[in-house]
Amino acid sequence: MLQEESDLALIIAQIVQKLKGSTLYAQLERQAWASLQRPEIKLESLKEDIKEFFKISGWEKKLQNAVYSELNVFPLPSHPAAPPEHLKEPLVYMRKAQGSWEKRILKSLNSMCTELSIPLARKRPVGEQKELLNKWNEMGTDEPDLSLFRPVYAPKDFLEVLINLRNPNYENGDSHSFRTHLGLIQVPLKVKDIPELKEFFVELGLTAGQLGIDDSTQVPPELFENEHVRIGQKVLSEQDSAAAQQYIRQGSPTALRAELWALILNTSSQPEDILYYEQLKTNVIQHDLLVDSLIYKDVKLTASNDDYYFVFEDYLYQVLLCFSRDTSVLGHFAYNSASPPKSYIRGKLGLEEYAVFYPPNGVIPFHGFSMYVAPLCFLYHEPSKLYQIFREMYVRFFFRLHSISSHPSGIVSLCLLFETLLQTYLPQLFYHLREIGAQPLRISFKWMVRAFSGYLATDQLLLLWDRILGYNSLEILAVLAAAVFAFRAVNLMEVTSLAAAEAVLADLSTLKVMPLLQIFLFATVT
Repeated sequence: MLQEESDLALIIAQIVQKLKGSTLYAQLERQAWASLQRPEIKLESLKEDIKEFFKISGWEKKLQNAVYSELNVFPLPSHPAAPPEHLKEPLVYMRKAQGSWEKRILKSLNSMCTELSIPLARKRPVGEQKELLNKWNEMGTDEPDLSLFRPVYAPKDFLEVLINLRNPNYENGDSHSFRTHLGLIQVPLKVKDIPELKEFFVELGLTAGQLGIDDSTQVPPELFENEHVRIGQKVLSEQDSAAAQQYIRQGSPTALRAELWALILNTSSQPEDILYYEQLKTNVIQHDLLVDSLIYKDVKLTASNDDYYFVFEDYLYQVLLCFSRDTSVLGHFAYNSASPPKSYIRGKLGLEEYAVFYPPNGVIPFHGFSMYVAPLCFLYHEPSKLYQIFREMYVRFFFRLHSISSHPSGIVSLCLLFETLLQTYLPQLFYHLREIGAQPLRISFKWMVRAFSGYLATDQLLLLWDRILGYNSLEILAVLAAAVFAFRAVNLMEVTSLAAAEAVLADLSTLKVMPLLQIFLFATVT
């Protein structure tokens, strides 16, 4: 009991500290001062009267949403004596593996820098600044020569690192259950089994209404859809983040999705938010970074060739270039196992006072990175709003898909969950694919790293991301990957090579996400 109270006090202290530096805190302070002029505010009951004023005026709800947002993002408190790196990642071997991976990425970036004789950053000449400003909304028409640039790494490179990950405390045969795991991931992490997943994703059950199933043409809208839309409108009118998160577990109506996601992520369109975006844009105009070319290259290789997303090419450049300059993103490294790369002023290598984070947001883009942004372009057409949503999605969820950690939503746990589900509940299929050299994870890894962006049809992808937001978890990605294999099991049992298995699973664009998840979790698997 005392421990729980201590943990709660620690969480409250952390959230208060975080909110004190926010715009909301300043706004609340101004409103509190302004309320003193109101006749209903009495000196003898000042505290209660101001509380009541906040409640009536809607500021209490905004504060609740901000606290709820922090609770969703912030990791659980560790022991007060635990060092800061334990907050980033409690397992030493995971931290070491992440550190080694980061060195490889930096080596790749630096060698590209040296080979091409291009600086990491430079100030643009005035003429170039004007030219970029003039074509800001049509950067997709620009065709710079990117033939010499290459992605710093691709998902398959990252997978090889995860395959070689080992816990040095475990000898072969230490754990019976672990010894029987025949997948590629060989680290002993606790992942959910089907009964636990059923309990966690209870709202996806067969008895609950689901957008993505019950809004199909065969089901009359009055049975579920109309009522679900009415409740969604009420949730939005209440402006309650917690209610929105619970509501979206059954899917979001298309017309309400943009507002619901913004409410859950606690983003706003205040003048200061728009101004902040404009400042980032100014930074892009003034300075050219090497990572800009990596962003251009990635968009050209991925989104520009996608039937759904090629029309958003300009938006992708705007958002990703601004993202690379956003130093507020550095805050997420407090609970991310990764660390932001540092660069030193020429001739001052190793002197911390001459060190800067590079890129300024600490995130080096990889092949496919732009696909985290692309689906959001369907929902948000105003660049600063689109930018805010992507940034929040990244610091809550997407960073976990390309960093090595033991977090349940981290990519290592997702890979292990996927392999465990297949081996436990589809053993014949798992062993068959393993025997022919087509380990299932080699096929599904790219889906999970991209959160299925670029693989599913956009309407289905957005239904999937509804549930990521609703459950504040990425575990559904591993469940869906296993469900796809279950759905194509008959065809996969006939293949005799990795190439043939990949061909069977090459096109996921016709799949319906919610029926697959429901059948896998609640109908066929026992």
